[in-house]
Amino acid sequence: MNRLTRREPQTHGRNLGKLRAVIAAALFGAPLLAAAGTWQTLKNPPPIPEIIDPSGNDFGPGGAVGPLLMTDGGVLIQNAGFNGQDAKIFKLTPDSHGSYVNGTWTQLASKPFISSAAAQAVLADGRILLEGGEYSNYGYDFLLTNQGTIYDPVANTWTLVPPPLFFNDLYPPRALFAPHPIGDSQSVVLADGTFMLADKMSRQAASLNPKTLTWTETGTNTKADLNDEEGWTLLPNGKVLTTDCYTDFFFGLIPTYPANPTNSEIYDPATGEWSSAGSTIHTLTDPLLDETGPAILRPNGTVFSLGSSGNSSIYDTRKERWVLGPRLPISPQGFQYTAQDGPGALLPSGHVLVAASGGSAAAGYSNPPVAFFEFNGHKFIPEPTIPNAANDASGSISLLLLPTGQVLSVDGTTDIEIYTPEEKGDDRGDDHERDDQERDDQERGDHERPEWAPRITYAPRVVSPGGSYRLEGFRLNGMSQASSFGDELQDATNYPLVRVTNLHTHHVFYSRTHDHSSMAVASENESSTHFDVPVTQEPGLSRLEVVANGVASEPTLVYVKK
Repeated sequence: MNRLTRREPQTHGRNLGKLRAVIAAALFGAPLLAAAGTWQTLKNPPPIPEIIDPSGNDFGPGGAVGPLLMTDGGVLIQNAGFNGQDAKIFKLTPDSHGSYVNGTWTQLASKPFISSAAAQAVLADGRILLEGGEYSNYGYDFLLTNQGTIYDPVANTWTLVPPPLFFNDLYPPRALFAPHPIGDSQSVVLADGTFMLADKMSRQAASLNPKTLTWTETGTNTKADLNDEEGWTLLPNGKVLTTDCYTDFFFGLIPTYPANPTNSEIYDPATGEWSSAGSTIHTLTDPLLDETGPAILRPNGTVFSLGSSGNSSIYDTRKERWVLGPRLPISPQGFQYTAQDGPGALLPSGHVLVAASGGSAAAGYSNPPVAFFEFNGHKFIPEPTIPNAANDASGSISLLLLPTGQVLSVDGTTDIEIYTPEEKGDDRGDDHERDDQERDDQERGDHERPEWAPRITYAPRVVSPGGSYRLEGFRLNGMSQASSFGDELQDATNYPLVRVTNLHTHHVFYSRTHDHSSMAVASENESSTHFDVPVTQEPGLSRLEVVANGVASEPTLVYVKK
């Protein structure tokens, strides 16, 4: 590698002026997001078939669940049905202009088993890991399966992953569950790329070596309560935050429900131990359901944690303490909005988009309709809702942040929606201030990127279709995991994507990234990734950007050589 290419090239003033003119006129010519939070239905619905089990029973139409952002810019979608699920997997690819709304579908290799509500992650090497599941088989049986599998996007193949054989449930009726069960467990990819997985019904956790696919037990002796229903949030210091849900009481493992159910915990990968992170002040869990909502790290270093009761609390990672957050409002139906197994996604503005249920409570759960809010750091801002709102609750929805800064929503049906947030991170309470900001943007001639955008320090100047290259920079993994859903169905996006746009045709191509040197969030350290230029990449002068959590770096020029 020629390290001199990391520095600004030495050119005569006239040539440098021409280069700056090209950058000003061409690099910043990317299409901008439309203003005002809006939903759009995909132009092409997913080609998800009806589910017919081996005996010939028709379980009705399938639906989209468990979205994951692949490192080539595609979106992996799993198929689910009303009374069961099959193992078919589909991929949404944006069109030549980078639009997911106008994207197209392909079917990938099917999973080797049937399950839903699993732990899932995109690994640092670009492979996709699915572990466990709450329900399995065509009958949607409550099995808390221990099956796991890893997907290779290059070979388009799935490989079974044996479970941690030391997982041993504390819940007495062991005969109801598979040996060494995983179930609908929480998981996280740690800063060093290690995958960490919980056993739903114990205090045990395991770390997976992604190369050898071997498990090591961790954290068991220091966890305060069952892992069940809790979520994990990766912090800037590499530690993991959770809020306790106290399902020990629900399953009869402790005699009484805690008088002050507000404990939170921190896991330290360096020691393999949990310790208290203090009181959340607000009670975030639900004594009837023991559920919780999303917990999202924001660019300012705070974790916004939304509870199933409608309360929220905010953890300051610098001061290591909790403060009270706002409470969700009362719905038009007259009930408290709640986030029971609810999703959240970090927007490029720093706001957090969340889904909440606004209907009456039945058996502890809040019924439909579902509503959406943006948390702007101070309050909840109501947003438009989706076409299926009348039939959806918060737990029906998964939200996935896209590299365009938009958010994809699935609800277990074939209706997939894309949310385009308002362009500015304001609170929509001062039109004069917003107008002044828009006028300032027009006078500058470009649109300022957030200070937390990725920054490229080294990228090749010439690439070829089908070639593999290395890229270096800062904040390549973004400021957050960016997406969260209570315990299961994680769809974090803290990894870099490489987007190359031809300056003549304006066609957009994503290179497949892999082998990221780090998965740390909000890191001050330089890191790297590798990217494989697709064979379909158009030749000619192009702009190259790194995208993390929907935020793009300043572009750099690259020449695509045939």
